[in-house]
Amino acid sequence: MTRVAAIGEHERVCGFALAGVHVEAIEQSEAALAAWRALPADVGLVILTPAAHRVLAERLGAEDRRLWVVMPA
Repeated sequence: MTRVAAIGEHERVCGFALAGVHVEAIEQSEAALAAWRALPADVGLVILTPAAHRVLAERLGAEDRRLWVVMPA
């Protein structure tokens, strides 16, 4: 089964945990890359806050098959 994850500021992503989403809350946007790399292998969709996306946008390569979406600002 493919899971969903969320990466971003605690106040923007913590509510997703209530729906069973794997949450990686970060204090600083620079920690987004480490959170991405720490995601479990069965995560197929990642919800990103705009701050996390700014850090990850240039680093997400074609070799990673996860889908991702950015939350509205």
